[in-house]
Amino acid sequence: MTGNSSATTRVTPVIPSRAGLWWGLLGVLAFSFTVIFTRIAVGGLSPLFIGSGRAVAAACLAAVALAVTRQRFPRGAQCGRLVIVAGGVVVGFPLLTSFALQTAPASHGAVVIALLPAATAVMAVLRGRERPPLAFWVTAVIGSIAAAVFGSIQGGGIAGTSWSDLLLFGAVIAAAVGYAEGGLLARELGAWQTVSWALVLISPLMILLTIIASTLEPPRATAVEWSAFAYLAIVSMFLGFFAWYRGLAIGPMAQVSQVQLAQPVLSLAWAALILHEHLTWTTLAGGLAVILCAGAAVRTRLNDPRTPVTATQPE
Repeated sequence: MTGNSSATTRVTPVIPSRAGLWWGLLGVLAFSFTVIFTRIAVGGLSPLFIGSGRAVAAACLAAVALAVTRQRFPRGAQCGRLVIVAGGVVVGFPLLTSFALQTAPASHGAVVIALLPAATAVMAVLRGRERPPLAFWVTAVIGSIAAAVFGSIQGGGIAGTSWSDLLLFGAVIAAAVGYAEGGLLARELGAWQTVSWALVLISPLMILLTIIASTLEPPRATAVEWSAFAYLAIVSMFLGFFAWYRGLAIGPMAQVSQVQLAQPVLSLAWAALILHEHLTWTTLAGGLAVILCAGAAVRTRLNDPRTPVTATQPE
C-alpha cells in the first residue's frame, strides 16, 4: 500500500509554530501592496478588466507551473472545493475591491479590510474544527471593531456607509471563505498547487469576463498603470498565495490569519509613500489598534496548549 493511499494517511497534531506565522507574514507583505496598486490601475483600466484580467494572467503562469511539474489533477470533492477557493480569492475579492477602490482611498480600503483576519478565524473554526481560547476571540473582535469603527467614521457614520464600504465588506467575506478552504486544501494538494488549480479551473469564466470588459471599455493605461496591473497578476494573484496558503496549512489557521492585521498598517505606509495620501490621526489610531490586537491574538494562540488534529501534507 502506497504512502499516498487514504488508508495510510498519517495524522499529526498541528502544533502552534512560528513557521506558519513567518510564511503568513511573507504572504501579508506581498498582499499589502494590493490596494495600492489596484488604486493606481483603476486610473486607466476598468475594475472588471483588472479583477478578471489579472486572474487570466495568473492562470497562464499557474498552468505552466502545473504542466512543468506534472501535478496530478485534483480528485472528486477536491475540484468542488477548489471552485469555492476560486470564487472567494480569484473572483470575489479582486472584483469587489477593484470596484470599491474606484472611489474609496487606498488607506480607507486597507483598514476596512482589517476585518478579514477575524472573518477568516470564524471560517477556520467552522471548516477546520479549530478551537481558539476565549482570549483569542476577545482580541480578534476588538481588532475587528476598531476597523469597523474606522470605516463608519470615515464614511460619515453608520447611515453614511457608502457602496464602496459594502463592496469591501463583501470582499472580506469572499476572501475569508477562500482562505479557510484553501488552507485546508493546501494540506492535501500543497500550497502553490492549491492556488494554481483554483486559477486554472476558474479561468474560462475569467477569460469571458476579460473579453467583455475589453469590449465595453478598451484598456487605455499608462506604463505605470500596466506595471501596477502586472503586480496584481503575478504577485497578488499568484506568488503571494504560495506563502499565504503555506502558512495557513502549517496553521493553526485561526492563529496565522491574525498576522494579516498587520496588512492595513503596511498598506497605510505604502499609501502615504507611493500615493501621497494624507494620513489622519484617526487612520493612524485605527491601524495601531488592529496591529496591537494582532500581536495579542497571536501570542494568546501560541501559548494555548490545545491543538487540533489534522492530516499532514503530501510529500
